[in-house]
Amino acid sequence: MMAIDARTYLPDDILVKVDRATMDVGLEARVPFLDHRVVELASTLPTELTFGGAGKWALRSVLDRYVPAELVDRPKAGFDLPIGEWLRGPLRPWAEELLDPARLRREGYLQPEPVSAVWREHLSRRRSHEYRLWTVLMFQSWLEATGP
Repeated sequence: MMAIDARTYLPDDILVKVDRATMDVGLEARVPFLDHRVVELASTLPTELTFGGAGKWALRSVLDRYVPAELVDRPKAGFDLPIGEWLRGPLRPWAEELLDPARLRREGYLQPEPVSAVWREHLSRRRSHEYRLWTVLMFQSWLEATGP
């Protein structure tokens, strides 16, 4: 499976996404775990050390020597984009254009009143509706791109 991933999933999916995302912002990314020496070593490890409960055993063993345990032994954590703040800040003009009640009424797909109420509540910081609004904004953006 590691060989299949190395030949298909990594170059055709993961690495392409990393490359596009970093190039888009002028950032150069490195993938040190794909150094041929690391890959060769990993391919010699017994399966019970690379999958299941012992996942990343070799990496954790090395980290234990150099990094405090509280930084290694913790749950995986992603990162959220500050969409809510962007909608209140730099994306606000774009969002207001797409959420304009007259536009929503004219297009006829969404009811302007509930959308406007959610938008006002988000802007006032009473509640964060970034994900609901983002869904509507993506629909509106798609609608704009595809035309009437």
